[in-house]
Order: sequence, then C-alpha cells, then structure tokens
Amino acid sequence: MAESQSNAPQRSDTGAPSSGVIHVRTRLAADFTVISNALAQRRGSAVTVGVAAYVSSLPDGSSVTITALCAHFSEGEILISRALRELEAAGYLERRRERTPTGHIRTRTYFYDVPGDGPPEPPRPRPPRPRRQPDTTQTTSPAETVREATPLPAREDAAEPAPAPAILDDADPHALAVLTGLRRIDPRLVLSAQEAARLAPAVTEWLAAGVGAPEITELLTAGLPVSLKTRPARILAFRLREAPLPLPVGRAQPTTRPAVVPMRNCDGCDRAFRTAEPGRCRDCRSRDHLLAAG
Repeated sequence: MAESQSNAPQRSDTGAPSSGVIHVRTRLAADFTVISNALAQRRGSAVTVGVAAYVSSLPDGSSVTITALCAHFSEGEILISRALRELEAAGYLERRRERTPTGHIRTRTYFYDVPGDGPPEPPRPRPPRPRRQPDTTQTTSPAETVREATPLPAREDAAEPAPAPAILDDADPHALAVLTGLRRIDPRLVLSAQEAARLAPAVTEWLAAGVGAPEITELLTAGLPVSLKTRPARILAFRLREAPLPLPVGRAQPTTRPAVVPMRNCDGCDRAFRTAEPGRCRDCRSRDHLLAAG
C-alpha cells in the first residue's frame, strides 16, 4: 500500500512556536495607530479595548459621544457607556468642563496613550498692550476748557441722595425706633434712613395721642399683601395718613347715647307712655281735638 502524503506546504521550524498564534508582520507606512500593550492586553471586557482602539485611531476633534460610538459599533448604549466609564476609571479617558475663549462652557474629552499624562496646557493669553498716556504738555483749546468746566447734567435714574443730617436730627428717635423695628415683624418692611425720617412725624403724632408702639406696629404690619409691588414706605405712609388714630390700650371708647325719655302716665287714660313733661297721650289728645271740633 502506498504511503499517505500531505499536500500542505512545508515551512521551516526554525524559531516558530509549537503552538499558539504566529504573527505575519507587515510594515505599515500609513493609516495605522500605535497602541500600548498595556491597553491592548488589558484584562476585562473586549468592548472596552475595542472602544479604546477606535478612539485612539480617530483624529482630533472627532465626536466620541455615546451616540456617535453606538452608530459605529453594534453594541448598545449600556455596553458603550460601561466601556467609557472603565477607560475613565483606568486613566485613559478624561472628560473636562472648560470655558472657551468666547465664554461658553464646553465638555472636552482627553484620551491618553499612557494613563497619568496631563492634558495639554491651554495657550496663555497675551498681556494687554499698555495704553499711550496723553501728553499733558500740550495746550488745550478754549473750547475744550469750557467743555471740561461745564458740569454734566444729573441723570434722572441716579441714586436717591442721602438725607441731610439735619432731617435725621429733627426726627423723633422714638418714632424712628418704631419704624426701624417693623422689619423684625415683617422682613419686607426695610426702610432707608430718608424714608424713616419722612414717616417719623406721623408716628410722632400717634405717640403724642397716647398710642403705644406695639399698637402702631400692629396696625402698620397687619393685613399686608402677599407680594409688595411698591416700596413699603408708600404703604406705610398711606396707612399713617388714612387710618384713624387708634385709642391707647386701657382707655374706654367714648360713646354718645341719646337721652332717655322717662315713662309717665297719661292724665286722661292713665296709660303709660314716654314724654318729657306730664300730660295726655296721643290718643287722648286726638279725642280731645275731635270733641272740640264737633
């Protein structure tokens, strides 16, 4: 019987492993990516290594969001997001929120070939050029001198000037204490020094009438609207001007009662009726009038 012979090509066994993979190397001159063995041989998920290799092969500025990666790979969002988290935890990937030169906040993704390398430093802004100082030796024209000497008109929306010290000195300190203490009851009732000095005379009038500070505070703070659309000083001024002066605590309310007409008996029928002077009732007076007319 003839011996069996194999038609497989024979190769030299010099230096070749007896088992396992045998690399067929090809020297690439373009379109290749260099990946460290630590990343390519990383233990764990193959999706993580594949995502890392794909991100390494992309040019700068390419989108590496989960949506963009899912459009390239067949895996879903869960596996892709897990791979990005593993690469971020291992130090290969970093996501930073940075401010662009235009002032916008953007999220930038950095991918490192070797974990631990810091991101590139942003370009430093150039220092501003010094402005040229005006030459003070030059003479100014008469028109410029008049323009500089003329004061500018005050703006209508300028801040309200501070009250003169004389206004605050003339105000009653007890009235000012009542007005400044309103914010302890309602934090919205914050008055400026000028507003308190303007409202102080009305409060002084109430204090002079014998009304105590607690009663004035209660009347000014009770029943205020939920939202104050105007300054609180206007509402307080309205209440101090329009509300009647309350009586002090402990003073009885004066009452004016009509005079009570006493009860008397009629001189004709002895019926009781009210009259200021003794006499006859209305029925008896009518009867007497009819008799006199007949």
